[in-house]
Amino acid sequence: MLLVWAGLLIITIAVQAVLLPLIFTGGGKPDILLTLVVACGLLAGREQATGIGFFAGIIQDFASGNIFGLNTLSKMAIGYLAGLAERKVFKESVVLPVLAIIIATFLNSAVTQALLLLLGYKIEFISMLRNQMLPTLGYNILFCIPIHRLIYRITFGNRSQF
Repeated sequence: MLLVWAGLLIITIAVQAVLLPLIFTGGGKPDILLTLVVACGLLAGREQATGIGFFAGIIQDFASGNIFGLNTLSKMAIGYLAGLAERKVFKESVVLPVLAIIIATFLNSAVTQALLLLLGYKIEFISMLRNQMLPTLGYNILFCIPIHRLIYRITFGNRSQF
């Protein structure tokens, strides 16, 4: 199972870092690593999602060239929080991943922006909200159901009725 997750993370970061910037040229781009972490949390639990969030964040930090640790901390926190709901939710629900990714996208942005503020960077909230976060939210919603279904099949195998 470890090899499956490692392969999935490598494929996901390759798609996110190489292919998606060619398709989405505006301000916001989908964060499919975040969507993967949220789906892992909802379906596999907080321990696995925190680990996946850690490795997804480190890979994203290396690939982006931005301040190292921003994505790692935010993805770990999101994985942990999404994993808290694992035993309390109906895993086959289509509404669940949509609601979870909406919350996760806002939390991910809030954690990242708060860390940047703590590091002394000036943030233009209105511009960032309009030009980056809202388009990213829309794209994440589009990707969340297919990724949720993929993670469901990876986690539960052939028992899937999804």
